[in-house]
Amino acid sequence: MNAQEAWLGAYQQLELQLDRATFDTWLRHAELLRIEDGNVFVIGVIQTYARDMLQHRLYKVVERAVHEVFGRPVTLRFELYKPEPVPEVPNTDAPLFRLLQQQPIQETHTLRDRIVRPSQTGLPDTELSPRLTFARFLPGSENSMVYAAAMAVAERPGSGYNPFFVHGGVGIGKTHLLQSIAQACKARGLHAVYVPSEAFTNDLVDSIRNKSTAVFRDRYRSVDVLLLDDIQFIAGKENTQEEIFHTFDALHRFNKQIVIASDRHPRDLQHFEDRLRSRFQGGLVMEVQPPSYETRLAILGMWANDRNVELTGHAIEMIAGRTKMNVRELEGVFNQVAVTHQLSRSHISMDVTAHILDGYRRPRENVTLSRVLEVTARQFGLRINDMTGKSRAGRINTARQVAMYLARDLTSASLHQIGDAFDRTHSTVLHSCHKVIEDMTTDPMLRTAIDQIRAAIVKVDA
Repeated sequence: MNAQEAWLGAYQQLELQLDRATFDTWLRHAELLRIEDGNVFVIGVIQTYARDMLQHRLYKVVERAVHEVFGRPVTLRFELYKPEPVPEVPNTDAPLFRLLQQQPIQETHTLRDRIVRPSQTGLPDTELSPRLTFARFLPGSENSMVYAAAMAVAERPGSGYNPFFVHGGVGIGKTHLLQSIAQACKARGLHAVYVPSEAFTNDLVDSIRNKSTAVFRDRYRSVDVLLLDDIQFIAGKENTQEEIFHTFDALHRFNKQIVIASDRHPRDLQHFEDRLRSRFQGGLVMEVQPPSYETRLAILGMWANDRNVELTGHAIEMIAGRTKMNVRELEGVFNQVAVTHQLSRSHISMDVTAHILDGYRRPRENVTLSRVLEVTARQFGLRINDMTGKSRAGRINTARQVAMYLARDLTSASLHQIGDAFDRTHSTVLHSCHKVIEDMTTDPMLRTAIDQIRAAIVKVDA
């Protein structure tokens, strides 16, 4: 077996062994560049953070797979390379995409379709961000279905899921999905209008003031795809709801696609007319989930590559591990890191990363160091004295490191204050936090245990 065949076999084996997020983030674009001295496999990757992760965190996993297929010991070396561009094709393997392909499309040319519509309505379209496209939305396993549904809607608007209603917390990608659909539809020559609900209300008020409601209605009822963002903001606005109701019916009657985003499920929308809530639930309702740890790693890697920011694997792991709220918070931290990198023109150290993260931490009120120690000790079946003592036994040391990590994550205590609580230096605390973040990358059981301890601390706090 030659080296290329061995690499392909190992690559396929790793795709089965590793979870999807890990494989997609670190190995999806890896290629065998060459073999040296008969057993040195030089593997090309496209990003610095992927090279660091494979060389230092996943080396043994990849080396074992290549060894098993190749039949003799090997050495791996990971290098950066630039792959040839590959034309983008639709993801026809997505289950929702296949389902839509199976549905017959009836080509109808209604009178409405043949009406010549004015090219200028007097109401400019809301601008779309060039960054908010499907290519830049990294769904991870947690959002793979909603992503596939959005792709299917963009590919065949009005023929499947209508309306398409997405909901979820703040800053987790709802607007990104809506604008991705809008841009994909526009690229195919369709008339797509993306509008936040607040802008819709302002347009309506202006049209009433200027006696141009006919122009307003033509704008929103002559589109192929209407995308309404943050629909929850029209709660209690009777005139706006009335206009949306009639716009919805006019579009739905002619199989025009409607996409809506909200921070909650349609049934939970307060101060909305029942007829609107009923229509919102008449299509496909899906929830957008917060990005997982693996997805946050991939997002950070993409941003670092886009902006040529030199981040070590350790720094990326620390940011992903400590920034859990939403993508906006993640981007805020990354932007601060990027500016620091540009000004210093050097690699971002762990100390610098930790300092930046301190400005974005959201410590819980009333969570104290003593509570973190108490709950962590109880979960590990230890005494608090064990964790603050001198013993370096494996189980005690792990519990101590986890408690330091959670104290830094959940309290407003400084590194020095945490160190004093454990009778350690602040550098030991920083090292322990980094060690926990590093271990969570490859140990899902540890990650689950830490989540359980965090939940118990929060419960105690409540």
